[in-house]
Amino acid sequence: MSSPTRWAGVPLTDRRAERREQLIDAAYRLFGEGGEAAVSVRSVCRECGLNTRYFYESFTDTDDLLGAVYDRVSAELAAEVEAAIAAAGDSLRERTRAGIAAVLGFSSADPRRGRILFTDARSNPVLTARRAATQDLLREGVLTEGWRLHPDTDPVAAQVGAALYTGAMAELAQQWLAGRLGDDLDAVVNYAVQMVLRSR
Repeated sequence: MSSPTRWAGVPLTDRRAERREQLIDAAYRLFGEGGEAAVSVRSVCRECGLNTRYFYESFTDTDDLLGAVYDRVSAELAAEVEAAIAAAGDSLRERTRAGIAAVLGFSSADPRRGRILFTDARSNPVLTARRAATQDLLREGVLTEGWRLHPDTDPVAAQVGAALYTGAMAELAQQWLAGRLGDDLDAVVNYAVQMVLRSR
């Protein structure tokens, strides 16, 4: 466990911030490798070498910690998708392809990411709420992108399309991460793009 001299000379706010990040890192590793059952106050503190009292200066319980883990990974995914789409130019096909490839590639490059974002702890209320909020953000992003590229689209049609796309992406990610779609990412992305844009 951490010794008092470990934090000597470090301002209190910095100490707390550093310990919080260490706890999130530890929970990420444990959850990503063993699922929700592997995450407890003791296991997380043991993983990062902190006294259990430090856990409660940042988190109320393990659900609160798992929410922070999810938020971090979700933010990393959002940044990667945004960068991929921005680099794709203004072609609807290429931007769609870049977004789908970024989601699947990011999630499978480190299987722990996919486990946190899409597959495990589906009954955990904190993660379920986070996933629902992420889907809402994705749907709004799809609507914004669609209206930017096709401002004359019927509003109801746009809402329907965005809802179908976001639901399909979550299912596609789960199937990809489960290994049911093979291991050729480009092929999976190409099929997905064809189906998403088939009606256009």
